[in-house]
Amino acid sequence: MNNSNILNGSINQGSALDVVIVEDEPYLAGLHRDFIEQNFNLRVVSIAATLAQAKTQLQLYRPRLVLLDNYLPDGQGIELIDGALLKSLDCSVIFITAASDMHTCSQAMRGGAFDYIIKPVSFQRLRNSLERFLQLVHQLRHVKVLDQQALDRLYNLPATDVPAPPATKGIEPNTLELVQRVFSEGEDRNWSVDEVVEHVGISKTTGRRYLEYCVEIGFIAVEMQYGNIGHPRRLYRLIFRGDQTPLKD
Repeated sequence: MNNSNILNGSINQGSALDVVIVEDEPYLAGLHRDFIEQNFNLRVVSIAATLAQAKTQLQLYRPRLVLLDNYLPDGQGIELIDGALLKSLDCSVIFITAASDMHTCSQAMRGGAFDYIIKPVSFQRLRNSLERFLQLVHQLRHVKVLDQQALDRLYNLPATDVPAPPATKGIEPNTLELVQRVFSEGEDRNWSVDEVVEHVGISKTTGRRYLEYCVEIGFIAVEMQYGNIGHPRRLYRLIFRGDQTPLKD
């Protein structure tokens, strides 16, 4: 079976795998939910904004996958990875967090996290992680007799062929969110640099830097508009667009 069939969910036609998102920023949680549901046969059954909500939702829904942030209002997500609740579920964890220190990363991996993604999230990187997760599910369902080759495929699903995420130097999270909101909450159309900077209240130089960063991470696409005189204009448009209001618990 080819990978496209696996990713489209034909491993179990019509049966989407349940996902819980643990993220205290509603805007980011909504973006991740829309991206997941529009691109994969996965169903986001709940969004939890606190550690306490996460524990309740995990027990209630028993999802197959959790997108887990670390810094939450009432604790750290790493506590869930180390705790008995997640270990009792048939559940994989993609750790999505601003925590970039080696201790947190190694602790998450030792606890069994399937993947570790550092914010701000590249949608290309998230896509790769979700594709590898679905490939893992496929192998777990279909590999009955293990040999060395099967084990290698099972535990060494490569994260190669994905370019290194763009550098975040000069990218401030609050400004990035304001720029992204122009596209996710504004009119569904092409936007020029001038229009974006006017909405956000930043300089054109700063606006170009953030827009090109959004192109690199796969949030928006760029189109060239050619006129009769002068250089072509770069116009930007949201790549995916779903429900604009994030789920609330």
